[in-house]
Amino acid sequence: MTTSTRVTKASSVAPSRTPAALPAKTALLIASGDVRSSANVCCWPTQKRLEREAIAAFADLGWTLRRAHPERSPNGEPHGFIASQRQGRDVFAGIPKDAPLVVVESVWQYSQHVLIGLQHHRGPILILANWSGQWPGLVGALNLRGSLTKAGVRHSMLWAEDLADPLVRKRLREWVTKGRIRYDQSHVRGFDPRDVGTTARGLGSRLAAELKARPAIMGVFDEGCMGMFNAIVPDHLLHATGVFKERLSQSALFHAMGLVSSKDAADVHRWLTKKGMRFKTGRRDATDLTSRQILEQCRMYIAAARIAERQGCDAIGIQYQLGLADLVAASDLAEGLLNCSDRPPVKVVEGAAKGKVIRPGKPITHFNEVDECAGLDGIITERVWSALDMPSDNTLHDLRWGDVDRSGTTDEFVWVFEISGAVPPSHLEGGYRGAVSERQPPMYFVRGGGTIKGVSRAGDIVWSRIYVADDALHMDIGRATAIALPADETQRRWNLTTSQWPIMHAVLQGVSRDQMMARHQSNHIQVVYASSARAADEALEVKASMAHAMGIRVWRCGV
Repeated sequence: MTTSTRVTKASSVAPSRTPAALPAKTALLIASGDVRSSANVCCWPTQKRLEREAIAAFADLGWTLRRAHPERSPNGEPHGFIASQRQGRDVFAGIPKDAPLVVVESVWQYSQHVLIGLQHHRGPILILANWSGQWPGLVGALNLRGSLTKAGVRHSMLWAEDLADPLVRKRLREWVTKGRIRYDQSHVRGFDPRDVGTTARGLGSRLAAELKARPAIMGVFDEGCMGMFNAIVPDHLLHATGVFKERLSQSALFHAMGLVSSKDAADVHRWLTKKGMRFKTGRRDATDLTSRQILEQCRMYIAAARIAERQGCDAIGIQYQLGLADLVAASDLAEGLLNCSDRPPVKVVEGAAKGKVIRPGKPITHFNEVDECAGLDGIITERVWSALDMPSDNTLHDLRWGDVDRSGTTDEFVWVFEISGAVPPSHLEGGYRGAVSERQPPMYFVRGGGTIKGVSRAGDIVWSRIYVADDALHMDIGRATAIALPADETQRRWNLTTSQWPIMHAVLQGVSRDQMMARHQSNHIQVVYASSARAADEALEVKASMAHAMGIRVWRCGV
């Protein structure tokens, strides 16, 4: 029988014959990859190793795990990832609809590559991810999970540092025998507004009513970055909350950047330098952060702020890794500055308000990778924190990885939250003086661009995630503490992830590692600081109350 479809460069038509049924105790393996060839080639050795381990683990259980597509791309590149939606369509044409499927992930991946087939698959689906900071399969897996949840596709997920671990093997046996894996989710309970104080409930309800009376506008610079189906909120769900999209084009942002004067861009760079921010520069544009790249990022910051003001946007989202990455330097610096209440002044250059500084002392909420779930969360956060007279600077992070603390500072499991774009300097220890801009890895950003690197300051935070399930909006919300770790432990974690990016050492309250992985519906997590533990508890209740009053189903996690 044929279990794979060899796709050629010219192929665009699926095989006409119906795939043969699989033998008993046989599952098919697929691998969703990046859209960028350089990333797929780099990550392929790690993927092959994980696949070998998965095949051996299935064999120990008496099962055969067989690859459903070749170990070489249709274009002849030395990797076996599905690297486009077109390729995914052809691969799934050769897969029986009821076959047990295992999506093995050890890399960032674009969910659209395989969603085209998984959406209508009838057999059991397992997302199997490694546990690694350097090779973040769990990030790709969490994004795919959120996409499948939104699509209403039943699936299970398994993550492992070692597939030979007895607990991991027990869970894998559960999947091959029952077609699903169940996890402990006792840390989750539905939000009941009667459980919070009348003050918090009243403020949340009032803020929700204000939002519906005067809707917010979410500026979206093209949807669907990195195939994140889970990050697109359907209009009918968004409108019901009191938020509407202003659909913007990346070409408009690119054009607006060209209208920013050299003086204005240089003034932003000079402002940052005076604040104490450092730029790690070099002379080689291909590998170093250069003045050209920095000034392009400053132009993007100014252009984005002006577009947001002109369109009346309460929040905006830039594509980050698609489109503009082929034209200009990465958006990291611009995104982080937009999210900071203390940022370089930008003036209006047209109309009656010409010369006016745009929203002085306030952030212009930005959601990385045009993740509209994060954008909606950011709009809610900005209103709640402002009402409570606390800085509303907030950001998303990747739920990148986590490990026990090797320094002896804490016995708690410490998560690594990392995202290069959107983190405001106000979140970092030392603020701007604790920030350094380093060039994005050339593998992902040929045109370069600097990040805002630093260590997130210790403090009390509220975390949350909005997602779509059963054609409804949901919010998971909880408490966490950002802690300080010694420099050596921080560097160890940076070395095992992406050292150019800002890092947060996060300890979740009342939620274990496996509970978080069993529940979370995205690779992203939203975080915002509060002035104290008590203030964080109060803000959480107000935020949950506001979201509930907006029609979002709220779930308290660990609190």
